[in-house]
Amino acid sequence: MQPSDVTALLRKWTAGDKAAIDQLTPLIYGELRKLAHRHLNRERRDHTLQSTALVHEAWLRLVDQKQAQWQDRAHFFAVSGQMMRRILVDHARAQHREKRGGGAEVLALDEGIDMPHQRSLELIALDDALQDLARLDARQSQVIELRFFAGLSVDETAQALGISKATANRDWITGRAWLLRELDRRPIE
Repeated sequence: MQPSDVTALLRKWTAGDKAAIDQLTPLIYGELRKLAHRHLNRERRDHTLQSTALVHEAWLRLVDQKQAQWQDRAHFFAVSGQMMRRILVDHARAQHREKRGGGAEVLALDEGIDMPHQRSLELIALDDALQDLARLDARQSQVIELRFFAGLSVDETAQALGISKATANRDWITGRAWLLRELDRRPIE
């Protein structure tokens, strides 16, 4: 798959060519699965979402985007990574609500049962910290999302955001340090 092929199809899709979506799907499906697999590798082993389900949910949301203005391949995969992160965070928040009972009476049988749930809470804490970073420095937050969640290189991140490679690298280092410090100070509920 050539990045220029994907970019051309994305631009046709943006222009309203519905046939471009059908041509695009086989070209990007494998990359979306790799992206989903990277996301799920960071999750607990007994996660209820599978790579295929995450790809399909993200794809449905991406196709449903009426206002999307796809710039190029890097932009598409950046948005795809953000979409997958959002799906996982929403899933973790829903699981956390259910675990807390959602209004039902909760009976604690064994403290060991809580251990796998820790990863979901960490994802929620990371999402909250990333939102705080976005309020402080939106570009650093975007760089973190593109590098960590979308798996883009420094060059691809710089290209997607229209900034220099040096700026992208500096934002990556600074933003990551801020997030690590912030996550270290926050208790995981």
